[in-house]
Parts: sequence; C-alpha cells; structure tokens
Amino acid sequence: MDLDYQRFVDWADDKIVNSPKRVMLTFLLVTVLFAGGLGNVSTEAGTQQFAEDIPAADALERIENEFEPPFSPDPGSTQLVQRDRNVLSKGSMLAMLRAQRALEDRDDMYVSSTSSAAAVVAQTIDPEATTLERQITALERATGADVRQAVRENADNPRFTGTVSNDFNARSASASATIGVVQHDLPGGAGGGTAGQSGDSPLTPIQNDAQRIIDAELDADITVFGSGIIADEFGTVITDSLLIVTPAAVLLIVGFLVVAYRDLLDLLLGVTALAMAVIWTFGFLGLAGIPFNQIMISVPPLLLAVGIDFGIHAINRYREDRATGLGIESAMQRATDQLLVAFFIVTGTTVIGFLSNLASDLPPIRDFGIVAGVGIVFTFFIFGIFLPAAKVWMDRRREGWPIPTFSQRPLGEEGSALGEVLSVGVFAARKTPVLLLVVALLFSAGAAGYATGVDTSFSQEDFLPPEEVSPLLKSLPEPFAPSDYGVVGTLNFLEDKFTSTQGGSVTIYLEGRMENDAALERIHRAGEDPPSEFVTDGNRRAESTSIVTIIREHAERDPEFQALVERNDRNDNGVPDDNLDTIYRELEASSSGDRASQYLADDRRSARIVYTVSADVSDQEAVAAAEEVSERFREDTTPTGQTVVFQAVSDLIFESAITSLALALGLTVVFLVVIYWVLEGLPSLGVANLAPIVVAVASVAGTMRLLGISFNAFTATILSLTIGLGIDYSVHVVHRFVDERRERALVPALRRTVIGTGGALLGSMATTAFGIGVLVLAVLSVLGQFGVLTAISIVYSFLASLLVLPSALVVWDRLVNGDPDVPMGYPAADSTAESTSTGRIDDADTAEGGTL
Repeated sequence: MDLDYQRFVDWADDKIVNSPKRVMLTFLLVTVLFAGGLGNVSTEAGTQQFAEDIPAADALERIENEFEPPFSPDPGSTQLVQRDRNVLSKGSMLAMLRAQRALEDRDDMYVSSTSSAAAVVAQTIDPEATTLERQITALERATGADVRQAVRENADNPRFTGTVSNDFNARSASASATIGVVQHDLPGGAGGGTAGQSGDSPLTPIQNDAQRIIDAELDADITVFGSGIIADEFGTVITDSLLIVTPAAVLLIVGFLVVAYRDLLDLLLGVTALAMAVIWTFGFLGLAGIPFNQIMISVPPLLLAVGIDFGIHAINRYREDRATGLGIESAMQRATDQLLVAFFIVTGTTVIGFLSNLASDLPPIRDFGIVAGVGIVFTFFIFGIFLPAAKVWMDRRREGWPIPTFSQRPLGEEGSALGEVLSVGVFAARKTPVLLLVVALLFSAGAAGYATGVDTSFSQEDFLPPEEVSPLLKSLPEPFAPSDYGVVGTLNFLEDKFTSTQGGSVTIYLEGRMENDAALERIHRAGEDPPSEFVTDGNRRAESTSIVTIIREHAERDPEFQALVERNDRNDNGVPDDNLDTIYRELEASSSGDRASQYLADDRRSARIVYTVSADVSDQEAVAAAEEVSERFREDTTPTGQTVVFQAVSDLIFESAITSLALALGLTVVFLVVIYWVLEGLPSLGVANLAPIVVAVASVAGTMRLLGISFNAFTATILSLTIGLGIDYSVHVVHRFVDERRERALVPALRRTVIGTGGALLGSMATTAFGIGVLVLAVLSVLGQFGVLTAISIVYSFLASLLVLPSALVVWDRLVNGDPDVPMGYPAADSTAESTSTGRIDDADTAEGGTL
C-alpha cells in the first residue's frame, strides 16, 4: 500500500521553517479563542452522574418522589443532627426546638415546617402545643419527671422512635443522638437534588447559613446536614484537589524539564506549550458544554504527560541533528520529518486508548474519554507544529538576546554512562531474543491470571474527602490547605447511630393497582421461604417493612381498625383481601398515616417493600437475592435501593474496564498494522510494536491486585489508559528503528535507536510518572490510587520498551529481512564487501559520537 504522506509532512516543514512567526501568531490566536470558553466550564460531582439510565436508579428516584422517607436527606429538607449524653433530657430537647425556631424565624430559610422528637414530647405534655413557641413553653414549664414520662409514652410511636438513635432506652428515657427535620419551600419550587447526587444544590447556601445561625445563637452540638452540605463538599473537594495537585505537578515537571532541557529558553517554550494544551482542552470543555467531574481532575496531568513526551522528543531530536553540524532550518526539517510521523502514530494510538472509553455505559467515563482524546489531538498540533516553529524563531534570535545558553547537548549519547544503561535490552536481544520474549510472554500470562482477582467497587465515599485529612495536607499554607470536611464523619455517625445493626437493606419497587384484592396477599407471600441472604423471623419469613407491616402494626394498637381488617381478611392471616380502598383511607386518617405514606403512593399505583439483609452478606449477594424475590411478583417490580444501584454501577465499571481494554487493544493493533503498512510497507511491524504494551498492561493489572486497588470510577480507565500512554514509548522506538535500519545493519541500528531515543524516553518517563504521581497528594484517596497506577503503568511501559521491544524487533527482523548485516531495502545477495562497508560506516559514526 502506498500513500504519499510526505507531501503533508513537507508542507508542515515548510511552514515551521519558513514562516515560524505566522505559525506562532495563529496558535496564539486560537489560544485566545479557547480561553474564552474557560468561563463556561461547569462542574458536576457526586454519584448520580454515574447512575443515569440505570433501571434501579430510576426506580429509586421514583421512590424518592412518590414516597416520604422518614429522615433521609430529602431534596427539600435539612437535617439537624444533635449529639449529647442524653438528647432526650429537658435541656437538650429545648436546644433542638430553639434551633428549629431560629431557622423558622428567618425568611431566607424558606421554612415550611419542622419536626423532631422534642416536638413530639412537647405535644405529649401539652396537646395544644402546635407551634414551636408553645412547644418550647410546654417543655420549659415541665418537670424532669414530666419529660421522662412523655418520652416513655412515645416508646412505640414511630414518629418519635424513627428520630432517635439505636441506643434509645425507654426506661431511662435516654438516647445519644436525634435528628430534627426542617422542610423548605424554595422559591419556584426548586428542589435540591438527591443528597449526595448533585454538585449544584439550591439548598447549599441555605444549609451553610443554617449552620452559622445555630452556632451563633445556641450552645449545643447540632450539625446541619442535607443535600446542600453534601453537594458543597463534592464541589469543594474538586477545588481543593486541583489547588494541591496542579501546583505540585507544575513544580515537579518544571524541575525535571530543567534537567531535560538544561536551557532557559527551551524550558520557557516547553512550559508555554504545556499551558496552551491545557487552555485549549478546558476551553473546549466550556465551549462543548461538557461538565467537569472528579475523574477529569486527572486530565491536566495526562495532557502534561503527553506534552512533555512530545516536547522532550522534539527538542532532543533537533539537538541531535544540530550536533551533526546541520543548521537551524536543516536540523529542524530533518527532526520534524521523522517526529511528525511518530507523533501522528502516538496520537492515533493514544486517542484510541482514550476514546475506547466511549463504549462505557457510564456518562462520566465517556466524557473523560472525549475530553482526554480531544486534548491529545490538541497536544499533537501544539507540540508537533507550534513548538518546532517557536524553536526555530527563537534560535535565530538567540544570539541577540542577553539570555545564557546552558546546554544544547541531547540526552543519551553514545559512550556515555546513561547510554550504556539504556542499551541493556540490546545486549539481551543480541544473545537470546527468543528466550526473553518467551519469558516475557509467560510473565504476562501469569500476571494477567493473577489479576483476575481484582475487585470492583463503587461508593459515595469515593467522591468525598476522608473523615481525617492527612497531616501533611493540613500543614500546607493558604490557599493550598484543604478545607475542614465533615460530611463523611456525619455519614458514618448516622450509619452507626441510626442504621439497623442487622445489616443493610434492599428495596422492591412495585408498580400496579394496589386496590386490587390480591395486592397485599402477593406482598405477604413474596416474603415466604426467602433467600438465605435475607434476615428471617421465627416463621421463616423475610424480615421486611411494607404497607402490610404498617397495617398489622396499627391493627395491634387500634381495636376498631383491627376489626375492620378481620372483616376483610378471608384466610385469617392478618392481611386484608377485600375493601382495600377503605382500609387505606382509615389507615391514612390514623396516627400511622405518615408512616403508611412511606410505603404506599398517594395514587395507590405503586408501593415499596424494604427487606433486611444479613450483615455478613456481600452487596452482590444481596442484589441477587433481591432479584430472586422480585421475580415472585406478578406486577412490574424493580429491585432498588442504594446497595442495588451502587452494585449496578460497580458491575458497569468492571464491564467498562474490560470492554475499553479489548477495544483499545484491538483497535490499536489494527491502527498500527494499517499505519505501518501505509507509511513503511511493513504491516507486521505493528504487531511487534505491541509486544511491550501487552507486558505493561498485564503487569499493571497484576499490580492492582497486589496493592489491593480495585476497579472504581477512577481506575476503571487505567488499562485502556496504559495502552494509550504506554504505546507512546514503543512507537518512538519502532519508528526510529525503521529509519536507522534503512541505513545500517540490525545491531548498530538497534543500538543507535535505543541510545538516541532512550534518553528522551527516560526524561519523558521521569517527568510524566512524577507529574501524574502527584495525584497521590489529592484529597480524594481514589484519585491518589489513579495517580499511582498511572505512574506505575508509565514506568512499566518505559521498561518494556527498552527491555522487551529490542528482542521483539530482532525476531521481527529475522522473519522479515534476509540479512541482519544489510540495511533494509538492500538486496540480501549484495556483496559481503558492501555489507562490511556498511558496518564500518556505522562504526565510524558511532565513534564520532553522532546520534540521530
């Protein structure tokens, strides 16, 4: 296959060498245009973005809209979490009521109603106390004995017990925590978004102000909590992580670039190009309307990683050609002739690696793939055209500027200590290339087999800062020091104090006519002989809560209602079969009406059943059990609940990782085979190019299990990303090898390739690994895991390219070329003298220290 790609390269060479100023101005103008989009960048945080279009998540959202959970973080409500030695003491309950009043008195709090255990107790003491003022007065006038008696009277009242902690003791009238609820009627009916699900909640300023009001007016341990507080922390952790990671990455990268470039002008040029790549990418983000999410915190380091790789290769190759005596224009033209093609191949494979994430069913991972892929394309143009043009323009004027030139020598020269270290792989390739490849293959197979034990996880905590921030981060000066975080601590407290100690739960969302005579019987029968994962009672029935439960509990307390149930219960099992409309009306009008609304929709066309799961059951087992019970219903049912939703996302994360890996690997092979067929007429070279990346991917997967790192929302992209970034190293080696092999015998060509390109690869590897590795400083621990894995994947890719790839190229050369002592393109039947002469020329070149 023949394609005259050289004319495109020649056109770019001409613009770079002959019109550098025009090229620079064009790129700076585009930078200004993209900078205009930076102000449009929005953020999206939390878990809801991952749950879009998942049936269990849709069902959970419908439950939140149709039912009224007792004290979960409701979109339009604020929780007042109170802690004390005894929150049911007279003083503590007065503090809760005064906190409710302090918020109700403020117009900007938009309070529509309040409720709490303290209010229930006050109304028990004084049934006429329907306002906060009357309730406060009732408690103030009551004696300690009156308060304790009122608490005991409500020991079986769900409106009371549902608001106090698990350690509630009716006898001593005590508990260590309680929750009050403030409902808000926001202007225009704006909702707050499900707690923890949105990065932009209209309740955020209201709940932040509520905490300040309570702290200023009351001396009590009351924490304001709700969707706004969680949303605020989701956004804060992104900002804090960027403030810590970005400067650290810049400092490390600049430090390594100082060593790699060893020249002030080249350093400034490299940093400018990196800044342009970031501005273009985030400007595109704003112009395209793609929200910035937590995963995209890794995009700037990734762009810096690839940009550094391109920049060091461009400057180093140019210096190599200058070292042979070529002038500025000739050296740059020769460098870009080779590098533009190599950069194109690298960009193609890297973009394939990132865009393979488009196959994911998770929107944030798809967005990450798009933004990272577009950013890499921008990086190709900036470092492939702008940087060489700017380098030519600067070097023509360098002598006239009062800026010292420190060094223009390339990294990695023949005869240097670094060159000898880099060529270790060549030595092994000369001796036992097949054995080394077999060992690499066996190692990769073993690592891949070991990696099958890698876990998959997804939780809200992945997107929130830890309960305790590292002392190292706390010691940072402003504005880099992270904020004081409290959401995870409060969530853990609520889970510890208000969640059943038996384990978690799963919910069945049922859609059907609940006035149908058999509707309640089907709910009742579904709990018979349940899966072993469910908690059971003494009759081998699943422990559950549903409208059937509420009916039975109310019948035990109300003789008249019990008589009504019995008259309509055909089989005497306590579950009514007839006149369900009347049953529901009586129940809704009773003291159990509020609780009934939590399990039966107002239109009576849907219901929810909550099953208790054993504490030692995994999420995967709990979901399987929920699906088994769900199939017992005739009506349309959907297993849901946070456990089910998060397990569904976790499954999609694993599928995304495997699918993206398969796509990236397959498409990369096809791309490399086609591109080497088109450019060099050597399609098999694409397969040889892939050998080190297979070793790197298997090693990264095995390392994940070894370090105990699971696939999560952040690390799901790591395997395809390893291909996208890691292939860069092997592409540079292979493309350089082909150029050298056309002029030299196999071993000299391989040695010059590894030493010349290996120096640039080493500099690129160090800056990239450390530049991305700084993500370990991010407040989010999972982002730190992503940074560590990415840095490890880069190191593995570099080592595989220098240790495994030379042997792969030797084996490939033996299969494709007739004589290793004859340059490619020369017939194998040429005279021995010509072969020997070629070898002498190479040796002479080596002795002179010239590198290409």
